[in-house]
Amino acid sequence: MKINWRKSSYSGSSTDEVCVEVGDLIGGIAIRDSKNPSGERLDVSPAAFAVLVDRIKHGEHDPA
Repeated sequence: MKINWRKSSYSGSSTDEVCVEVGDLIGGIAIRDSKNPSGERLDVSPAAFAVLVDRIKHGEHDPA
């Protein structure tokens, strides 16, 4: 299955920035590091992804 990866529109165009990409799976969401696209990926359920996005929006995962 080919995954169509996408980055957030909030991501900058600089190659120095850390960013993740997401792609749709059958029954889930794939997440990977945009700087290491051939590396490992994390597959989560749509519900788990929604919780993650909500927590990020509310600042629960801001870098220290």
